[in-house]
Amino acid sequence: MRSLLSWSRCLRRPVLTPPGGDGVMVVAIASLAITAAVAGLNHWGWLQFLEMQAYDQLLRLEWRLRVGPQGRVFHDERLLIVGIDEADITNLGEFPISDRVLAQALAKLQRHRPRAIGLDLYRPTPQGEGHAALQRQLNTPNLVAITKLGDDLTPGVLPPAGVPEDRIGFNDVVVDPDGVVRRNLYIGVAPNSPTDPDVAVYYSLALRLAILYLGQTPQASPSHPEAMVLAAATFRPLHYYSGGYQTIDDRGYQVLLDYHSPRTPAQIVSLQEVLADEVGAERIRDRIVLIGSVAPSLRDLFYTPYSASQTSQHQMAGVVLHAQMVSQILDAAQGDGALIWTWPLWGEHLWYLVWAIAGGAAVWPLHRPLVLALVQLFWLLGLSLIALGAVINQGWIPVVAPALATVSSSGTVLAYQAQRSYRQRQMMQSLLGQNTSPAIAQALWENRDRLLRSGKLPGQRLTATLMFTDIRNFSSLAEVTAPEALLERLNDYLSAMTDEVQRHGGIVNKFTGDGLLAVFGVPIAHTQVDDIAHDAQSAVDCALQMARRLEQLNQHWQGQGLAPLEMRVGIFTGPVVVGSLGGSTRLEYGIIGDSVNIAARLESLDKTRQSSSCRILIGEATQQYLNSGVPLEHWGAFPLKGRQQTVRVFRVVEG
Repeated sequence: MRSLLSWSRCLRRPVLTPPGGDGVMVVAIASLAITAAVAGLNHWGWLQFLEMQAYDQLLRLEWRLRVGPQGRVFHDERLLIVGIDEADITNLGEFPISDRVLAQALAKLQRHRPRAIGLDLYRPTPQGEGHAALQRQLNTPNLVAITKLGDDLTPGVLPPAGVPEDRIGFNDVVVDPDGVVRRNLYIGVAPNSPTDPDVAVYYSLALRLAILYLGQTPQASPSHPEAMVLAAATFRPLHYYSGGYQTIDDRGYQVLLDYHSPRTPAQIVSLQEVLADEVGAERIRDRIVLIGSVAPSLRDLFYTPYSASQTSQHQMAGVVLHAQMVSQILDAAQGDGALIWTWPLWGEHLWYLVWAIAGGAAVWPLHRPLVLALVQLFWLLGLSLIALGAVINQGWIPVVAPALATVSSSGTVLAYQAQRSYRQRQMMQSLLGQNTSPAIAQALWENRDRLLRSGKLPGQRLTATLMFTDIRNFSSLAEVTAPEALLERLNDYLSAMTDEVQRHGGIVNKFTGDGLLAVFGVPIAHTQVDDIAHDAQSAVDCALQMARRLEQLNQHWQGQGLAPLEMRVGIFTGPVVVGSLGGSTRLEYGIIGDSVNIAARLESLDKTRQSSSCRILIGEATQQYLNSGVPLEHWGAFPLKGRQQTVRVFRVVEG
């Protein structure tokens, strides 16, 4: 029926509903479950790759914000890099560089009194001529040579012979599973020898150079036993779960690497420039000088978080990478920059929970798809800005895990709401059947939370105008008419009457066989006199239009050789109580009160007294609300069946 279709449209209409106790419980349960699930995904490392990619993107964005549109270059004036490039190898015609050439370069650098020199070239055995000269240079107190600790797959490399242990630093670099260097390994541990299982502690090349530059040695932190203190900085080691990590090898002592620059932290000069005395003393004096290969053919290259944004030279040379590490340690030790911080594991889990709650709570009162999409976009944008703010302030907080938590929580809450709405629709269909008006459906839908919780609509007292209609002598008509024909004729009649009720702002509460009960003023309670009067006037206008529609139907039926119908209408205005009636297995939207009885009695009053095809009787309570333009015929006061008090009755005269 048309009313059922209208009701279905009402149910699909999005409505804002404030979250109640059920909403708090649903959001809480969903948030806790989603947080546990996301924490589990993180524990197994399934989100680590995405977290690392998000972190890299934030680092690149932070760098663009820092350099500005002019693309300013930041160089650490404490450092100088001597890079052995392709031209150096071609001009010298050799690699590895011979001991003689290397000794000459070191001597020229030492002449300008650098604070420290880091030799990022392996020299486990002599190379060509000049070994004695190189050995003299290696014995200078400000030079640090390198060793390679190695790992389970790669053997280590011995340092140059004769160099004391306090001037040996390892140049091992820890690479993340995606091939990117994001960490600075400053202290490593390795077995003393293949036959000696005891481990020894080694300092990195960068840490050794920083110690020489600062003139201070690292100490154990009194407040954090696992941390190291160097000058003004406390270096707390990373753990496998720090930031967006979950499955990294956290052996040794590592911190997140804070790149001074995406390309190089310091000026780079070639070996040929050093040998030709083309590097001024002011670029060497009191600086840390690192010597190493930058030639692509030697493949001492690494990917960095900035590689994806580089238009050329996507990889960074190892010696430049060590310069980045030295710059970071010096900045922290001298108080010029903080080390990159991360949250403890419990803090990250709390972070997931916050975003899970935010996602679920935000969508609970919303039912409009566009608004839901905008809210989700707003949350994700806000999360990204918070994460960017953390990066700007030297921090790494997870992004992907909380984003997954808020989206999953939102989806879970929406799925619950969809399932709950389906149950509500099923219950309303059971409650209302096929006689539902759009107004009642809308009212019930707006009260669906209470309906679902208790299975009933609470009673509501209000003033309404009731209308009963009935076909005169219907029993006699049914006696002489085939049931199929009678049903078709009755449907035509009730459909026309229902259309008029809805057109005049009323609702059809129920069909009573050959009649109906219509109500004006429900389910939205009217408290103002003007509104109640409008309902009464609408009911009378509706009855008059019903009379006209009946005349049209009679003309149609008479053309088919059928007898015309006559109807009676009773209208009364007064207090009623509306709500659900029945039990959990059988409910209906009920309207009860003395006013309902009076309207019914007016319809059936003195059935023999009818001068037209449609007789409309109203009570005095309704008459008082009508405007003066409605023609009325006063019938007098009548004692209605079942009531002690009389009711003054008026007939509405059809124009």
